[in-house]
Amino acid sequence: MEERGDDGVARIKAMFHGVGADCVLECVGTSESMDQAIRSTRPGGTVGYVGAPTGGSALPIRPLFNSNIGVNGGVAPVRNYVEELLPEVLSGAIDPGRVFDLDLPLAEVAEAYAAMDERRAIKVLLRP
Repeated sequence: MEERGDDGVARIKAMFHGVGADCVLECVGTSESMDQAIRSTRPGGTVGYVGAPTGGSALPIRPLFNSNIGVNGGVAPVRNYVEELLPEVLSGAIDPGRVFDLDLPLAEVAEAYAAMDERRAIKVLLRP
């Protein structure tokens, strides 16, 4: 999904008959992405988040309270899973295509960060 902000919320709500999704994952870490995630969640739903927030924003307690939306998450413990999952990704047994939208060699790590910073990519898979 490429839409962001109000357009992104409208698209999600349209997909779920106008009420929003039961569960929404916020995986970007900005105040804008958290706002979009919360507004895309149905009353009584849950927003999950992983990774490190980049903005200094506070959660909007009143809208969360009024819609009974829960928010849970924390650090993504990549090191707990990388030894098991990386060989399966590299062999093709697991297709990370739903997560990664750009595949680059490790030598181009600077380009990977630039692509994410400039929103040309959401998540980059770096290969050895």
